[in-house]
Amino acid sequence: MAGVKDVRPPFAGLGGRSPEELFGALPTPCYIIDEAALRRNGEILAEISRRTSCKILLAQKAFSNYDLYPVLSPFLAGTEASGLYESRLGAEEMPGKEVHVFCGAYREEEFDELLRYAGHIVFNSPRQLEKFGPAARQAGKSIGLRINPECSTQEGHPIYDPCAPGSRLGTTRAQWEENMTPELTGLLDGLHFHTLCEQNSDALEITLEAVERQFGDILPHMKWINFGGGHHITRPDYDIAGLERCIHTVQQKWNVQVYLEPGEACALNAGYLACRVLDVLQNGDTRIGVLDASAACHMPDVLEMPYRPPLYGGGEPGERACTFRLGGPTCLAGDVIGDYSFDLPLREGSLLLFGDMAIYTTCKNNTFNGMPLPGIFVLKPDGRLRCLRTFGYEDFRCRLGSGNK
Repeated sequence: MAGVKDVRPPFAGLGGRSPEELFGALPTPCYIIDEAALRRNGEILAEISRRTSCKILLAQKAFSNYDLYPVLSPFLAGTEASGLYESRLGAEEMPGKEVHVFCGAYREEEFDELLRYAGHIVFNSPRQLEKFGPAARQAGKSIGLRINPECSTQEGHPIYDPCAPGSRLGTTRAQWEENMTPELTGLLDGLHFHTLCEQNSDALEITLEAVERQFGDILPHMKWINFGGGHHITRPDYDIAGLERCIHTVQQKWNVQVYLEPGEACALNAGYLACRVLDVLQNGDTRIGVLDASAACHMPDVLEMPYRPPLYGGGEPGERACTFRLGGPTCLAGDVIGDYSFDLPLREGSLLLFGDMAIYTTCKNNTFNGMPLPGIFVLKPDGRLRCLRTFGYEDFRCRLGSGNK
C-alpha cells in the first residue's frame, strides 16, 4: 500500500498549466484546494448513492475545510464526526444534513451538548452504551455500537488497523457475549465497523464475510449498518461495481440502511501544497533540498503512514538526471519528505508542488519549532484563486497561552 498514492492523477486539475504559472504569486508554503476536483469526487459518490440507495457521509477527520462544504453538500447525506467539535461543525456548516458521531469514549461533561448536534451516536463499548445510551435514546437519537469483526485486510500500516490484536476500537463478539444484555441490545438501531485504510472493494467484501460470521444473528434486528471509512472510491482503479454489489447484498440480506463515511474519497486529489527551496546542499553522495514546508508540520501523514507524496515534475530516485532528498527546515532529523529526481538541478527559490494535499493536512498540521501554518487558498473552476485564511505569529502564540500581552 505504500505506493498507492503515486498511481493517482494528483495534478489533473492543473489543466496543463505549470505550478509557477498558477501559483507562483502565492506566499509559500500554502495549501490550495481544487474546487472542481472536489465537485467531481462528490458527483462520483452521489451516483453510487443514487444507484444503491446507500447514504454517504463526509468523514471530517480527513477534510474539514468548511468553506468548501457547500461544494460537497449536494452530493452527500451529511457528515461523520469524531467528537463534539466536529459534530458541531457538521451541524452548523452542512445544515439540514445528517450528523453522525463515533468516539472511542465520550466525556460526561460534553455529552448533553453533543446531543444538540448529532442525530446518530455510535458507542465503542457496551460500557459506554450502558452509561450514555439511555440519555441518547431519551433525546430521540439513533444509537449504534461499533463492532470489531477481527478481520485485518491491510498490510504495512499497523497504526491504522483497528482489527490488530489488543485493539481498543470496536466490540468483539467475545466482548459482546460477556457484556451485552437484552436491555442494552434493545437500545441499538445499528452496527458500525471501520476496518479499512485506502483500500478497494475486495477488502470490504472480505470484511463483510467476517461481519456476517461474527454478528450475522444480530443484524436482522438492526435498522442500519455503517461500513465506516477507508474506501478509496474516487481513485481511478477503484472497483465501484464491487462496492455496489456489497451494498446490494447487505440490503437484501438484512433489510438495513447502508451508510458509508469516507474521508479521503471526498477530497482525494483535490488539493496541493506549494513550497519553495530555501537551500541546496550536499552530504556525501546525497544532494539535499531544504524546503519552506515541513513533513512533520505540514503533511504529517508522510511520517505517520508513512508515504511518499506525489510531486509535480518529480520522478523516482535515479529516474531522472538529478536526484534530491527533500526535507523541511525543522530540527527534526527525520523531517524528510522523500527522495525525488528532476530533469534539472534544484535551485534556491525553485517552486515545488506536492499533490493530494487536501486530506489529513489542514486538519492535522501543527506549529512544532514555531513553524508558521501554511495559508489556505481555493482554486476556482475558472482558474481564479481565493484566499480562505492566512496565519501569523499570533496564531502560533495564542494556542500556547493566555494570549495576553
